[in-house]
Amino acid sequence: MDWVLKDATIVNEGRSFEGDLGIANGRIERIGAGLAGRREIVLNGAWLLPGMIDDQVHFREPGLTHKGDIGSESRAAVAGGITSYMEMPNCEPQTVDNGALFDKHRRAAGRSMANYAFYLGATNDNLEAIKGVDVARACGVKVFMGASTGNMLVDDERTLEGIFQASPLLIATHCEDTPTILANEAKARAEYGDAVPIGRHPHIRSAEACHKSSSLAVSLAKRYGSRLHVLHLTTARELALFEPGPLAKKKITAEACVHHLFFNDTWYAPLGADIKCNPAIKTRADQLALKRAVAEDRIDVVATDHAPHTRQEKAQRYFDAPAGLPLVQHALLSLLEDVKAGELAIEQVVQKTAHAPAQLFDVQERGYLREGYWADLAVVDPDAATVVDAEPIYAKCGWTPFAGITFRSRITHTFVNGEPAFVNGRFHDRPLGVALAFER
Repeated sequence: MDWVLKDATIVNEGRSFEGDLGIANGRIERIGAGLAGRREIVLNGAWLLPGMIDDQVHFREPGLTHKGDIGSESRAAVAGGITSYMEMPNCEPQTVDNGALFDKHRRAAGRSMANYAFYLGATNDNLEAIKGVDVARACGVKVFMGASTGNMLVDDERTLEGIFQASPLLIATHCEDTPTILANEAKARAEYGDAVPIGRHPHIRSAEACHKSSSLAVSLAKRYGSRLHVLHLTTARELALFEPGPLAKKKITAEACVHHLFFNDTWYAPLGADIKCNPAIKTRADQLALKRAVAEDRIDVVATDHAPHTRQEKAQRYFDAPAGLPLVQHALLSLLEDVKAGELAIEQVVQKTAHAPAQLFDVQERGYLREGYWADLAVVDPDAATVVDAEPIYAKCGWTPFAGITFRSRITHTFVNGEPAFVNGRFHDRPLGVALAFER
């Protein structure tokens, strides 16, 4: 075997056990005991996990590469134990047809450190492109049912019905009701003028705006029998729209993002626009409800919504500061804080970050530690700390909302396709990522 990871605590498919894992030709050759290989790494009981599959990132390429690009952000991802990602369509030009999908694949080939897939974006006028999407290239169809850039806000009722009726792929939605948001913005301007404080963000991007839009998405999916995945839930109220239980029994699923699980509205005072995101980080009660929903399998997937902006962009006043946070480097570590606190089991974290996205998106031979599957792995030392301020930030924007925080675990190794992409702060000398394949 090419590599053997010895004396690991292997976490996979609901259980943790001691053992070795051997890799040959990029794949998991054997899981067992007493294995030997040409190169061996002794893990001394560290957690060996399937690498995180992040089903929601914005890597800003093409068109916005001053914020980030496929090369820079995929490096940050593997430093955080993310071995595959699914990238969003709101770049410039927007990814709204098969030609744009092909261009993104061309850009990622030979440049991405992690494995990759891309969404086709919906607009009010590209229903035929959705019907004809290349299902081998796209992971899903992204629908902004809330304010977005350009024409990517899909607010035409007939178009929405057409998408939910005809999409050949899973429909992933951003759910916020634009008229509600605009009314809340008008009230805030009437009270504060242009100097709206950042703490008003969760009141402008309100729980009502989220619930109204999520309810519409769920009702459309039930009407047409669609596969619906509602991204980045933020409110306790929305959770009633989704059923707890095994993913395999669901056509309508839900996601939470790491920043909505880690932060709440008390963080606006110290961090300001650094945690401005859409949908907004909301109350402590909402945060706790989201955590409970993850634990009870009401929320099926945990992702990042990594969306970098420059320091200069974030330093603007409320209405001008863009929404989005750079998250991939520290996302898994932030979730492991819930394991340390006894709020989640490590097996649940693996289910939400690796098994579930692989199952939901029909990813071929990834997301599990199984013999014959691709060796996409993350090694976590649960007894070593990560002092965020003491280490480089690999995202191109150069900052993180987790500044000043010490995490109580440490990612030491990330393997992509059987090779060490990241080892103790050092990257492989060439990009290792390939396009994800789907079982469809």
